[in-house]
Amino acid sequence: MSQITTHVLDITRGSPAQELPITLSAHSDGAWHELASGVTNSDGRIAGLLADEVQLKAGIYRMHFDTGSYFKANSEKGFYPFVDIVFELDGSNSHYHIPLLLSAFGYSTYRGS
Repeated sequence: MSQITTHVLDITRGSPAQELPITLSAHSDGAWHELASGVTNSDGRIAGLLADEVQLKAGIYRMHFDTGSYFKANSEKGFYPFVDIVFELDGSNSHYHIPLLLSAFGYSTYRGS
């Protein structure tokens, strides 16, 4: 299983957010460096965002959710064109699940399991 996983739920529709582009980046030397990207499936997840054997070092990371393209594809006007979730890993090689609960005018996140 990928060390980093996510699940996006569209709480307005009451269903998974399908076809939502996501990019995972690492912060180093004052800049963001893309590590992986993908698009959510019919369950609002990206299987294998990182290869199973990839173990991230301690540091600061960002998941960029392209909510603007998701809303546009669903003929919906959203207030947030993107959502960036920035988090810090401790280097313990734990599994990190970063879910996003999304609506056109709000969002919420937490560290899942």
